[in-house]
Amino acid sequence: MKHLLIFILTFSISSVFSQEKDKALLKSNDFVYQGNTLIEDDFISAEKEYRKAISKKPNNAIGAYNLGNAYYETKNFDEALLRHLEAAKIANTKEEKHRAFHNIGNTLMEQKKCKEAVEAYKNALRNNPNDEESRYNFVVAKECAKEQQQNEDKNKDKDKKDEDKEDEKKEDEKKDEGENKDEKKDGDDEKDDQGKPKDDENQNKDGDTKNKNDKPQPQSGKLSPQQVKNLLEAMNNEEKKVQQKINAKKTKGKKVKAEKDW
Repeated sequence: MKHLLIFILTFSISSVFSQEKDKALLKSNDFVYQGNTLIEDDFISAEKEYRKAISKKPNNAIGAYNLGNAYYETKNFDEALLRHLEAAKIANTKEEKHRAFHNIGNTLMEQKKCKEAVEAYKNALRNNPNDEESRYNFVVAKECAKEQQQNEDKNKDKDKKDEDKEDEKKEDEKKDEGENKDEKKDGDDEKDDQGKPKDDENQNKDGDTKNKNDKPQPQSGKLSPQQVKNLLEAMNNEEKKVQQKINAKKTKGKKVKAEKDW
């Protein structure tokens, strides 16, 4: 008798708990229904009803699913994706999972996330392989993902080429900079502290020494004033000597006039 009472008491508690769950589910579905009637004309009121449904029965996938659809229709894709992911997580049947993953794929396609959409449609088809719409969307998503991958590869190649060109440019700049430094160093070696070329300085020093110690040398083909003076004096001296000789000869050969006879 003792065991029988325990069994009856346990059964009664379970029955009450089950009834409460059913009531919560029914109430949640009522909120979903109200949201469905309002969604066309009043999105804000419909959103409130869907949120009430989720609050009343958190594991009711229908509430999250319909709220996700409402966000999708208003192009609020981030919220739509969040709600559909929630619906897929708490879904109890394969059909519920299929619908949730199908709409996850649709939302990802709107966000241009084709690779992720492919995986979503795969999950949808795992739960309902016969759905033609999911199969068609899966093919479209695969083509989109392939095209995106090709564009990514092209962009990577372009970026790599740009990086290579930039590296070559930097190498050329470094090379030019090194050559300029070498040229500047060579130029500094040839100059003194005042920036004048050392070779020119030495040449000037040598020239100054010669100018101080040596007399000016006449240029080739020209006579200096002193040389002209010396030549004139020599010519005058020679002229005098010749004249003296001539005069001496005249004196010697001249006949002496005899005294006149008377």
